[in-house]
Amino acid sequence: MQSFWNERYAQEAYVYGESPNEWLRECMNGLHAGKILFPAEGEGRNAVYAAQCGWEVEAFDYSESGKIKADLLARKNGVQIHYKVADANEVHYPDGSLDAIAFIFTHFPSTLRRQLFPDWIKWLKPEGSIIFECFSVSQLDYQKDHQSGGPKDAHLLYSLDTIRDE
Repeated sequence: MQSFWNERYAQEAYVYGESPNEWLRECMNGLHAGKILFPAEGEGRNAVYAAQCGWEVEAFDYSESGKIKADLLARKNGVQIHYKVADANEVHYPDGSLDAIAFIFTHFPSTLRRQLFPDWIKWLKPEGSIIFECFSVSQLDYQKDHQSGGPKDAHLLYSLDTIRDE
């Protein structure tokens, strides 16, 4: 998978654009800036937006190409982000150190989510926020009749129950 994302992000154009995800933008309007984490951040559009809004930004992805483009986008917009190239298993933050975690189309395998998410939730401060946008398992049926994105593997998708459980 790492080579897939490195190749995808290697092109000059930003695959998902330079503007932030609209759901993220809406959610962040109601939050006070603090420290936020962006797992699997790709090319950095959401992390850069958060930094523009005054947030201290932590981000990671295992794509070196994504980090290069995220750093370029941050410089272009005059902000700083702390972006690591790392596997999700290698990332650690102190408990209670984050004000928010933004899972924007962060599709880890279900076995990895069950392993990591409980610890990640501990990284949030007691009144911390989770911003979450993902593809549902019902996306698989939708993809049969429509051309749309998203993972084609059910173990990478979510239902309301899996979100609550994980």
